[in-house]
Amino acid sequence: MAGLARDGGLYVPETWPQLSKAEIGSLAGRRYQDQVMAVTRPLIAGAIPEHDLADMVERAYAGFQHAAVVPLKQLSANTWLLELFHGPTLAFKDVAMQLLARLIDYELNRRGERATIIGATSGDTGAAAVEAFKGLPSVDIFILHPKGRVSEVQRRQMTTIDDANVHNIALEGTFDDCQSIVKSLFGDHEFRDRMKLGGVNSINWARVMAQIVYYFSAAVALGAPHRKVSFSVPTGNFGDIFAGYAAKRMGLPIDRLMIATNVNDILVRMMTTGRYQLGEVTATMSPSMDIQISSNFERVLFDALGREADAVNQLMQDLSGKGGFTLPQGVREQLGADFDAARTDEAAMLAEIKATFDDTGEVADPHTAVGLAAARRMAAASEVPVVALSTAHPAKFPAAVNSAIGIEPQLPPHLSDLYQRAERVDVLPNELDQVRSYIETKAVVSK
Repeated sequence: MAGLARDGGLYVPETWPQLSKAEIGSLAGRRYQDQVMAVTRPLIAGAIPEHDLADMVERAYAGFQHAAVVPLKQLSANTWLLELFHGPTLAFKDVAMQLLARLIDYELNRRGERATIIGATSGDTGAAAVEAFKGLPSVDIFILHPKGRVSEVQRRQMTTIDDANVHNIALEGTFDDCQSIVKSLFGDHEFRDRMKLGGVNSINWARVMAQIVYYFSAAVALGAPHRKVSFSVPTGNFGDIFAGYAAKRMGLPIDRLMIATNVNDILVRMMTTGRYQLGEVTATMSPSMDIQISSNFERVLFDALGREADAVNQLMQDLSGKGGFTLPQGVREQLGADFDAARTDEAAMLAEIKATFDDTGEVADPHTAVGLAAARRMAAASEVPVVALSTAHPAKFPAAVNSAIGIEPQLPPHLSDLYQRAERVDVLPNELDQVRSYIETKAVVSK
């Protein structure tokens, strides 16, 4: 429910539950909904009655446009594509957000309470959150996006929702500015308690939990637990790839996890030099990855530092106060046991869209192309299957796709009139007090 802890930290499981080889093998051939139940059961540990959880899982994935929910496609002898964009907003965020909204609504109704949901988005999270929470009588939802820094489809998927409980804020700043304001609002305990704040960004543990499942689903389809599988993950806020790390900690035989970035390559530089150093954010054609502060990276640092919270806190203080930190002795090598990292610039990303289309007929969006470019490098040096995560439908980024292959991908039928729908959004300056006042004015819980 909280998302961010009161002291500014992130929630992680006290211990990583283990799935045995037999339990992992038993997932093969089962419906995705049943795989969700099996993988999340030890993480939920009876906190929700089984029949209630099963009902929420069924409803969460009923609106997906593919019967497999997250279908796996073979691209070459050793490379696969995991399509995560068949949800209502055409992005991988739907896989977790559709379940998260139902979990939060369930708990609020159980308590007889109402909440104010706030989140920051670099594109897809906001659309998925608005779609999942729209019309729910238990919540008001406020989503901040960086004005002019998301694609038109991403923006319209948020701003054309006319439900009264949905509030869109176009902030005059970057995604990191949006995220900083959200964290500050959660850090204001008086405001947080009075407004009954809840968070839906990837810092919310339930988001990560839901994403763990598709790593198991894909790996089992390719022979796990009897053979290892590697994954290439387009990475911005580190939530999606952290879910892969969590799956590995739970017993899934993952060989390598590739951190695939665009030119905003702070994570690549960190893996190379051991220094996490903030710089300027460069706007690209893969805007969901235009990030310098990868919030979920804090979670993997916690494990790498032996779960010493004080050590993590010191690094986070150095990040906010000094603009960076150096990984302690041995931590870079420890991270290197699980992760690789690769940077793909704009020209290489467009070339990857073209190469994938020419070779397979598949049309990739810019984020997926970044993951595919890194996957090619992995597959060339690996004997285990490499799965690239396809995080968004190409129609969300038509200009980039058209630039690469001369084809403008079309939106599916349920969004075919998106460009004709009226928009509803408020532009606010990059000022914490103005955003706070806006939320206080609009949220029903404050009245």
